[in-house]
Amino acid sequence: MTRRSPPVALTIAGSDCSAGAGLQADLKTFSALGVYGLTAVTCVVAEVPGKVSRIDPVDPRNVREQIELLLASFPIGAIKTGLLFSPEIVETVATVLERSAREIPLVVDPVMIATSGEALLQPAAVECYCARLFPRATLVTPNMAEAAALTGRPVRDRAEMRVAGNELAQKFGTRILLKGGHLSGAHATDLLFDGTAVAEFSAPFVPGVSTHGTGCTYSAAIAARLALGDSLEAAIAQAKEFVSRAIREYFSWTTSSGEIHALNPGGGTGSVPSEF
Repeated sequence: MTRRSPPVALTIAGSDCSAGAGLQADLKTFSALGVYGLTAVTCVVAEVPGKVSRIDPVDPRNVREQIELLLASFPIGAIKTGLLFSPEIVETVATVLERSAREIPLVVDPVMIATSGEALLQPAAVECYCARLFPRATLVTPNMAEAAALTGRPVRDRAEMRVAGNELAQKFGTRILLKGGHLSGAHATDLLFDGTAVAEFSAPFVPGVSTHGTGCTYSAAIAARLALGDSLEAAIAQAKEFVSRAIREYFSWTTSSGEIHALNPGGGTGSVPSEF
């Protein structure tokens, strides 16, 4: 019998019943990248691509217990947060991580606005993110709409991305990966800010694909690569290629409601390319 001890990553996120986003997408991503995934469930979301129907939060005491138990039981190499929903849950997560996970890399995906446009985060929770969680993060990964909400100004093109990204990096004292998936043009370009320099990560835009969960998958892939020992920039570069492939090789079904798409983090046959 061969003993195997793969790297371990924890996602603190909501449950998506359609499994395209949230902790289900994170677990698929961790598995595809050879990382053992743990979950702390923050809320239960009734959703399908294009529609969020209902969100019910988990009791913050339960969220705390999940995280504390996992931190005490597993050699966690990286943590990511997804949908936290309420200020009480944000405060709970921040408190536990400050106390028990200071040395573990933390990727914060500030899930505020769904791909379909619905608000996913209670307004009072934004202040908690800014005060407690962002300054603790190794990396924060807002999309353009979230960056606009955090800065109070439109973020519509690369010039406005640079202004917003620099502002957020300096304000929170951490690195910001501002995702440009909604830029017009032939490429989806993301910008990494550390308060002084800017690095660029780009991939061809894939037209005609309507999925959700790209942000979850991207941040989970970054966390997985950090758990595997990559530097931050190497982790982002690998994660960018991973999520781009998941979009290119998407799944599709024809239903009574029309065509429905989903990311394919396994990549066609489910095999993992050697570079991952």
